Amino acid sequence: MRWPGKFAFGQGAFGGFGTTTTTAAPAFSFSAPTNTGTGGLFGATQNKGFGFGTSFGTGTGTGLGSGLGTGLGFGGFGTQQQQTTLGSGLFSQPAQTPAQSNQLINTASALSAPTLLGDERDAILAKWNQLQAFWGTGKGYFNNNIAPVEFTQENPFCRFKAVGYSLMPNNKDEDGLVVLVFNRKEADIRSQQQQLVESLHKILGGNQTLTVNVEGVKTMPDDQTEVIIYVVERSPNGTSRRVPATTLYAHFEQANIKSSLQQLGVSLSMARTELSPAQVKQLLQNPPAGVDPIIWEQAKVDNPDPDKLIPVPMVGFKELLRRLKVQDQMTKQHQTRLDIISEDISELQKNQTTTMAKIAQYKRKLMALSHRTLQVLIKQEIQRKSGYAIQADEEQLRVQLDTIQCELNAPTQFKGRLNELMSQIRMQNHFGAVRAEERYYIDADLLREIKQHLKQQQEGLSHLISIIKDDLEDIKLIEHGLNESIPIRGGVFS
Repeated sequence: MRWPGKFAFGQGAFGGFGTTTTTAAPAFSFSAPTNTGTGGLFGATQNKGFGFGTSFGTGTGTGLGSGLGTGLGFGGFGTQQQQTTLGSGLFSQPAQTPAQSNQLINTASALSAPTLLGDERDAILAKWNQLQAFWGTGKGYFNNNIAPVEFTQENPFCRFKAVGYSLMPNNKDEDGLVVLVFNRKEADIRSQQQQLVESLHKILGGNQTLTVNVEGVKTMPDDQTEVIIYVVERSPNGTSRRVPATTLYAHFEQANIKSSLQQLGVSLSMARTELSPAQVKQLLQNPPAGVDPIIWEQAKVDNPDPDKLIPVPMVGFKELLRRLKVQDQMTKQHQTRLDIISEDISELQKNQTTTMAKIAQYKRKLMALSHRTLQVLIKQEIQRKSGYAIQADEEQLRVQLDTIQCELNAPTQFKGRLNELMSQIRMQNHFGAVRAEERYYIDADLLREIKQHLKQQQEGLSHLISIIKDDLEDIKLIEHGLNESIPIRGGVFS
């Protein structure tokens, strides 16, 4: 079958599939209309949610959210936690409007039964619209009199989406922590931290009762830096309190204040506050726009730590790449921390070795001082007791000492053994320095293997000895038989 027409993507025409030019379907182009547009594969698209009603003809169904643009957004692995906006947020569930119902009808028509060309090419166009819906970008043309359907990544048919988990913030509103994300490197922020604090103080009006404090500075991917701040307000009576995080965040979101922050390089501001149980329940009950409820329920079941983590949608490769960069950044930070801990452990080991050597030195010094103290006490006691007769307890002690001295002086008693030990100690001290490097230690496992090997050798030798003994018995029996047969043979042949 011949296809003389052409199937153009982009600015080309959607030509006919025949040789004649008198087709009922008009010429068709994929040129972008002036009212809508997309930004590439995962570019900036409008956040419009889809709602599913009881049928495509009614408008009483339940919507699945108003998009990902507003509401709660979580950074990867606990690095960013955006403020929650309930009612029109990410997981809100408004009533379906007639416009949304028409959107569903138009989407179903574009994916299943377009009537743009009026021939078999509509089936090919339906498959093309399905492919665009799966990809999450493009426009679905289905009727000459109706505007095309805009396919975004939030549509239910988009395949490039998944559900991940992010850490929920655990800070209270009274802590007053607000996150400012700067499009600058961490080194620049730390070098100009004082100027940054002064600039933020000026943005807050330069009030002397307010003090800006930096809680922490952390590196983020793409040469960005996260700065956590809080503001302390001092009252005239001398007391002080932290400005609540929601109040400070609302002040930063004002138009003039936000423009001033952007001049400083701030790209995003967030209030780091924990979610209430009611908010968490509402977020979990309503799946995000474009996420299948079954997948959302399975994500809640697979949550490794429901008390600390919350499932969040990941739409498109851009979001996946962002989380990957955040994970790499956290891995580098963990590795840096492990290196620091390793260096601290090495330093502590050195300090422990030095301390043990000092303790041994102090023990020797204590022993020497004890002996000197004992000698002083002996001389003092001798002088104190001079001129006095020997008392009964002293006499008893002298007898015991004489007995011990006699036992020590006996040739076969302790003195001989002590002399032998002293001679051995002197020999060890003499040859210790020479043979210090010749000391060998056998590992316990190796010693066990050597014992097992020697045991097998011993068993082999025992078995060989038993064989030799059996052979000797056989030889003796043969010799005895030969000795008995020799006289008989002599009598026969004599």
